[in-house]
Amino acid sequence: MCSTTRSGLPSRGVVPSVEQGRDMRMARRVTISTFNFHYCPVEPGGNVEDDVDRVAKYLERKLAQVWPDRPDLVVLPECCDMPAGCAGEKLREYYRGRGDRILQVLASKAKEHHCYIAYPSIRLLGDGTWRNSVRLIDRGGNVVGTYDKNHPVLVEIEEDGIRCGQDAPIMECDFGRVGCAICFDLNFDPLRTKYVNESPDLLLFPSMFHGGLMQQYWAYSCRSYFVGAIAGGLPATIVSPVGQIVRSSSSYFDYLSETVNLDYVVAHLDHNKPKLDAMRQKYGNKVKVTDPGHLGSVLIASETDEFGALDLIREFGIEPLDDYLARSLAGQRLDTNVQKNRKV
Repeated sequence: MCSTTRSGLPSRGVVPSVEQGRDMRMARRVTISTFNFHYCPVEPGGNVEDDVDRVAKYLERKLAQVWPDRPDLVVLPECCDMPAGCAGEKLREYYRGRGDRILQVLASKAKEHHCYIAYPSIRLLGDGTWRNSVRLIDRGGNVVGTYDKNHPVLVEIEEDGIRCGQDAPIMECDFGRVGCAICFDLNFDPLRTKYVNESPDLLLFPSMFHGGLMQQYWAYSCRSYFVGAIAGGLPATIVSPVGQIVRSSSSYFDYLSETVNLDYVVAHLDHNKPKLDAMRQKYGNKVKVTDPGHLGSVLIASETDEFGALDLIREFGIEPLDDYLARSLAGQRLDTNVQKNRKV
């Protein structure tokens, strides 16, 4: 994949060759499955072996709901393999006994169904410390990246011994670039700002709380699709890079699957409306302009393999949102445009 800048372009500022662009465009549609299920109940006083086996089978049943949709990416909720009602030393005993066994089950499923799986879990490191993490498993069953929760809640730190992650890695997938945030992370600007600068195609959000308007704010701020996988029954969601809820799980089903187009550009309407009209007149339903309303910005996507969103903005001279904002700031900072303080 091409590298990323803040411009919001699908290639993130690097113009691919014709062949690279064609390959990239044909791989930009990605089917995502996400969940909002409750944690697996286990028998009170049961042994670890039985608990691990029960949780593994529970997750397999949940995953079986989305296999008919042939997802490219599956996102599970935060601590997806935590037994319901288990806490303290008993929970730590479960995690020690579980080890990587659930990871291995999910890796096998990823390979069998040729998809990526985001596996959020509490993990024990070799130095005896704990992390709240997301491991991304690829289509071959290999872990291609790990994100450790940067901002655990105080109870995690003080009672559960969870250490804070320091990095925000971007994970390269065959369909695009992926970043992660977990639950309480959504409240902290330093992490969001890292992703603002990286502009991943997708932000994955396994959580125990929904986040409300922050989901939409992060999506728009980072110019990224946002996938919420929420434990405990609150809606799972997919949010577009202009902050529009594309799909939300219903009160009847604890999962959803949706195909999104990652060949997109976010642009402001200022100076671009006539260009957008000309683009639509020429290409019709081969292009899609999505206006969420009240925002002044729209999502431009190519709906054909003949050309990409980057080709469209070059052909019609459409200015991406971040380029327009940068140009506006530059103009506002010109000495002749800045109000001078006067002594009265």
